Amino acid sequence: MDETRPQLRHMAEQLARLIEVSVQLNSTLNLDDLLQFIIEAAAEILDCESVSILLYDEKRARLVFAAATGSDPKRLADIPVPLDSSVAGEVFLENKAVILSDVKSNGRHYDSVSRHVDFDVHNLLGVPMRVRDRPTGVLEALNKRKETFDEADADILSVIASQAAVAVHNARLVKALRDAYNEISATDHLKTNFLALASHELRTPLGIIIGYATFLQEESPGELSDHAKQVLNAAMQMRALVDAMTNLNMLRSREMVMHRLVVPIQQILRGAFGEVKTLAEAKNHQVVMNLPEQPLPVKCDPEKLTSAFINLLDNAVRFTPEDGRITVSTMLQTGGDLLVSVQDSGIGIPPGDLKKIFNEFYQVWSRIPPGNTAAWALACPSPKGWWKPTAVNCGQKAPDREWGQRSRCSCPESAPPRSLK
Repeated sequence: MDETRPQLRHMAEQLARLIEVSVQLNSTLNLDDLLQFIIEAAAEILDCESVSILLYDEKRARLVFAAATGSDPKRLADIPVPLDSSVAGEVFLENKAVILSDVKSNGRHYDSVSRHVDFDVHNLLGVPMRVRDRPTGVLEALNKRKETFDEADADILSVIASQAAVAVHNARLVKALRDAYNEISATDHLKTNFLALASHELRTPLGIIIGYATFLQEESPGELSDHAKQVLNAAMQMRALVDAMTNLNMLRSREMVMHRLVVPIQQILRGAFGEVKTLAEAKNHQVVMNLPEQPLPVKCDPEKLTSAFINLLDNAVRFTPEDGRITVSTMLQTGGDLLVSVQDSGIGIPPGDLKKIFNEFYQVWSRIPPGNTAAWALACPSPKGWWKPTAVNCGQKAPDREWGQRSRCSCPESAPPRSLK
C-alpha cells in the first residue's frame, strides 16, 4: 500500500493539472499564447524535455511546426515535415498514438529537424490532434526525463491534444474573423474618405453646371432648350447624390448634431418640395400638396427632417414617368401621431425589396427589367439617423391593383399635443 501512494499522488497531481489546462485552453483565444501554453503545460505534466505542435497545411499537404519548447518557432516553421517519411506523418495519417522508446534504432524518425535545431532525440511520443474525429495536427513529446513514455503518458497527452485541437481551431476562427473585420474596416475607411472627398469636390462644379443649364433652358429656343433641360435633369440627380454622400459622411463621422425645434410640418414639406421643384417641373409632374391650413407642429431638427423628405420626394420625382402625379399629404392620427404620405404614380417596389430600401445606397431599379424606368427607390442614405419612423409602409398597393401600379411611402411623426401659436 505504501508503495502505491506516491504513484497515486502523482496521478492525482496530473489530473488536477489537466483540469487547470482545460480551463486555460477554453479561455485563451490568442493563437500564439495558446500554442505556447499547450507545449509548456504538456512538458510539465509529462516531465519531458520538449513538446512540439505540428499543424496540417492543407494547401501544401504537409505538416509544419507551429510551436516547440526551447526552439525558435520561426526557424522550425521553415522546415517541412513530410507525411510519408516521418513519425509525425504516421501519427497524422493513421490517426493513432505512436511511442518510440529508442529513436536511434528506429528508422521512422525524421531527424532533419533534430539536426537543424541541434537537439538530440532519445525517445518520442506522438498523438493526433482531432476536431470532430478529423486529424488537424500532431502533438509530440520528446525525451522523457525518467524512463520512457508509456501508454499512461499516451492517454494523458491524448487528452491534452483533443482539447488543444478544439482550442486551436477556435483561435484560428477568431483570428480569421478579426482579420476579415480589419480588412472590412480598412475598406470602409477608404469608402468614407472617398465620400468626403467626392462630395466636396463635386459640389462646386455642379453648382456652376446647374446655373448655366437653368439659364440656357430659359433663354434658348427650341431644340437647344430641350438639350439644356436634359443637362439640368442630370445635374439635379447628381446634386441629390452628392447631398446624400455628404449626409452619409456626416452620420458616419458622428459629426451630425441634432437641433430640435417645434415647427409646422407644412414648413418642412414645402421646403423639401422646393428643392426638387425644378426637376418636377422639367418632367411636367403634377405635384399635389394636400396639407391642412392649420399648422401641425412637430418636434424635430428642421434641417435634418427636411433632408429626409427631400430624399423621399427626389426619388418620387426621378422615378415617376413624365406627366405623372405625386401627392404629399398629412393626417393627424389618434394619440397625436402625424402621418406624412408621399405617393407617386410610378410602378412601385417589388415586395421582396421593401425591407431593403433603407440600406445605404440600395438601388431597386438596378434589378428592374429594362424599360420600367419609373421604379421608385431610395438611392440615398436612410433617414433613420435623423428621424426614426415608428412604421414605414413603402410600395403599398391598393387591394384591387397589382404591383406596378403605384408606390406610396407613409411615415408617422410624433407631434406635440399643442399647436403652434
